[in-house]
Amino acid sequence: MSIYEGAKKFKKKYPLTVAWRLKKNSDVIDKHLNNDETVHYVFTGQKSQKFYDFFSTCVIAITNKRILIGRKRVFFGYALDSIMPYMFNDLNVRTRIIWGKVCIDTIREKIFVSNIDKDAMSEIETNVSKYMFKLKKQFSNKEKASIK
Repeated sequence: MSIYEGAKKFKKKYPLTVAWRLKKNSDVIDKHLNNDETVHYVFTGQKSQKFYDFFSTCVIAITNKRILIGRKRVFFGYALDSIMPYMFNDLNVRTRIIWGKVCIDTIREKIFVSNIDKDAMSEIETNVSKYMFKLKKQFSNKEKASIK
């Protein structure tokens, strides 16, 4: 599955999600995707914790190695966040009347993705938790093997 196709599929399934320029935001992640990485899940939203911020669209991809968050800036440049399994602490999901918000808690910071269709919250939580648990377990096993 391509990043863009996954983002389009998510947006079509959850139309109340506020997100645009999906192709440009997806291209940011595509630039940084390694050859040995496969995409498991993609979703979109606004990388902000404010419900009234509609200009911070991002695409989030869960791969077999990490979480990638890509944002193409309007005029020039882009931003990419990469969350490795050992940096991931917790995931919080909150819903309001129309939209929901996801908080990805890492070692360094809390990353908020808001203005997501509230019906998507359980799917996002399941996919992120499932893959990060699996990756943390793999990372832990590799770390234990290198100590021995």
